[in-house]
Amino acid sequence: MSFSDDAKNKAQDLTGRAKEAAGAATNDDELKAEGQVDQAHAGIKETVVEVADKLKEGVESVKNKLTGH
Repeated sequence: MSFSDDAKNKAQDLTGRAKEAAGAATNDDELKAEGQVDQAHAGIKETVVEVADKLKEGVESVKNKLTGH
């Protein structure tokens, strides 16, 4: 994940946390739920990036073994 994408993801997570807190403070269940969804999206994006990175590492490892590096 690029620095820019990582920053956007962190911002989405923080925005979600703020929405959830504001919804809880004002008894606005819709805003609270929206914040939870924002946080979930940020978490999913992070997980996808982590899995992709691990997959790339695995491919490189196999490639190195096959080429003798």
